[in-house]
Amino acid sequence: MRIGMVGTGYVGLVSGVCFAEFGHTVICVDKDASKVERLKNGEVPIFEPGLDALLKRQIDSGRIEFTTDIEKAVKGCDAVFIAVGTPSRRYCRDADLSYVYGAAREIAQNLDGYTVVVNKSTVPVGTGREVEDIIRAENPDADFDVASNPEFLREGAAIDDFMRPDRVVVGTSSERAQEVMRAVYRPLFINETPILFTKRETAEVIKYAGNAFLATKITFINEIADLCEQVGADVQQVAKGIGLDGRIGRKFLHAGPGYGGSCFPKDTLALTRAGQKYGAPQRIVEAVVSVNEDRKSRMADKIISAANGDVRGKTIGVLGVAFKPNTDDMRDAPALTIIPVLQQAGAKIVAYDPEAMATAKPLMDGVAWGNDAYSAAKGADILVILTEWNEFRALDLKRIRDDMAGRIIVDLRNVYKPEDMRTLGVDYISIGREAVYADASDNVLKASA
Repeated sequence: MRIGMVGTGYVGLVSGVCFAEFGHTVICVDKDASKVERLKNGEVPIFEPGLDALLKRQIDSGRIEFTTDIEKAVKGCDAVFIAVGTPSRRYCRDADLSYVYGAAREIAQNLDGYTVVVNKSTVPVGTGREVEDIIRAENPDADFDVASNPEFLREGAAIDDFMRPDRVVVGTSSERAQEVMRAVYRPLFINETPILFTKRETAEVIKYAGNAFLATKITFINEIADLCEQVGADVQQVAKGIGLDGRIGRKFLHAGPGYGGSCFPKDTLALTRAGQKYGAPQRIVEAVVSVNEDRKSRMADKIISAANGDVRGKTIGVLGVAFKPNTDDMRDAPALTIIPVLQQAGAKIVAYDPEAMATAKPLMDGVAWGNDAYSAAKGADILVILTEWNEFRALDLKRIRDDMAGRIIVDLRNVYKPEDMRTLGVDYISIGREAVYADASDNVLKASA
């Protein structure tokens, strides 16, 4: 099949490359000429494990190409996917659909024969109908259907998620469009991947509801972690105990500094806005949004408290700034809230991230950057683990301790075990677990406080 992909951001690029891997001919279009040139040369503008090698293979095979010409990307295609950004508007909670609407107008002007126009972008319920109206108004004689096909890609595992998904959701009531989408996803049909055909509106709600539920699980376990700290329980054991219940499941029960990234913050906000618009308030999700935002600033307070409430003139080493490991994405990363609060409190920040520093530097004024974890820790009064990159899981902790000026480690991802840190002779503060202090008597006093 011939597939057009409008937009070469995270979703569009991964989807386009993976569709080419399925054996389809894919034409990706983007308005950014310099980005298109880089992609033609096999340069991936984002960090996603395995994507560079997969892109090169598809370029060499001739199954994928990149262009700035929307006509080339639309004419003669069986399906054209809209995969442009839908960020939250700064002044309200609505998703900004201007890029989606613009893409719809340009697609309409270039339709040639029957085409399924597919919303791959995450959009509020009702957007599919609006896209159909736009295309019909722009090109009344066009032969097309509009379908919704939400993406469920995890940054850092996107290729595997696309090639071996839990499910594929397609929203369309058109039998003709369903046949095209079955052909698009034929390799997954062969592998008996569950493919759910629904109304467009149902597919649109599925995307937001799924992300909101996962964000709720994260926020729930974070609040349970606060309780565990107060009563002397271990949140990791609590998560394991409830996660073994098949009705709950173990995933997304990892306590930390709050969720971030390109999806959860934006999609939970959009869902609350949709609830208000249609008179169906999403009160649970509204609480999740509020609690998560508050948690990020409270994590900065937790770090300051570890230093007896005063970080003025102190150096704080920060390991990891991306919102999660295996990505360079800084969108709504907890670091963007935590680090400025620490700086305002008078701390000097030295940070290191394996992949996100180039993205983070323009967003963080006054931060010094290390070459590795050890350079970030050297001379630090406090060391903070903010992103759980694998390379932070097996650090030479004795070297870290000896190179630090202080003896405080704040682990906001529970990478290490308290019992291991107890023998190291440091103050170790983690999430939802009893703190460990180098001085045993101090430990007793602080634990009872």
